[in-house]
Amino acid sequence: MNSTMAPLNSPPDSPPSSPVSNGKDTPSKPPSEIKLAMRNMVKKGGKSLQHFGLTVTALLGALVGLAYLTR
Repeated sequence: MNSTMAPLNSPPDSPPSSPVSNGKDTPSKPPSEIKLAMRNMVKKGGKSLQHFGLTVTALLGALVGLAYLTR
């Protein structure tokens, strides 16, 4: 296997991309899904923490209820 082959998802003439961002996004390239998810999470604020707390409370309640019913 040749180790100088370009990855399948990049064009052969493109320069190698650096892992460090220079802070400038090109307008033709859409932001990655991870960046969009992080931006959305920051916008939502405490809503995700509230949902996490409700989920934990519901799961603990279900486990305690099942433990009580099956004692």
